[in-house]
Amino acid sequence: MPETNFKNTASSIIPDDPEQSAYRFIIVAAKRARQLQNGARSFLPTTSKKPTVCAMEEVRRGLVQYEDIAIQRIVAVPEE
Repeated sequence: MPETNFKNTASSIIPDDPEQSAYRFIIVAAKRARQLQNGARSFLPTTSKKPTVCAMEEVRRGLVQYEDIAIQRIVAVPEE
């Protein structure tokens, strides 16, 4: 069985954008994968049977919309 280097695999999937968090990417992709498992239609035509692969590709391409409530909380805090 060929050995896969996880670091190279992860770096090719997770966007390298300083404004994007790898943790946020994983959480959004996981929630999207759950939607796909529950019957939601994919935004992309794909040959992959795995919902996690489809979900990560959709998130990487920016097809999945989400709100970052942590940033909204920081903005909403009044300054004294």
